[in-house]
Amino acid sequence: MPTYITLGHFTDQGIHNVKDSPNREEAFRELCERLGARVKDAYRTMGRYDVVAIVDAPDDVTMNAILYSMGSLGNVRTETLRAFTRQETDQALAQIA
Repeated sequence: MPTYITLGHFTDQGIHNVKDSPNREEAFRELCERLGARVKDAYRTMGRYDVVAIVDAPDDVTMNAILYSMGSLGNVRTETLRAFTRQETDQALAQIA
């Protein structure tokens, strides 16, 4: 199952209601489970991003649905990276002529 790293910034609304962030994380985890994805880890971070989540999802469309749903709540803006395992990287490198 593909892995995604989601980096998030709290919006003004999200930081204003930061005490609700543990509940929002739980709702995010439940949403992922309902759509067949799994949150491997979620962190609050210092620096450029406020939150980071590592998610395994069946495909890009499912991950996109999760991100649209989360973003529509207005608490966080995200940037998501598709992460590749060493095995996936080796497979890609083997295709280079």
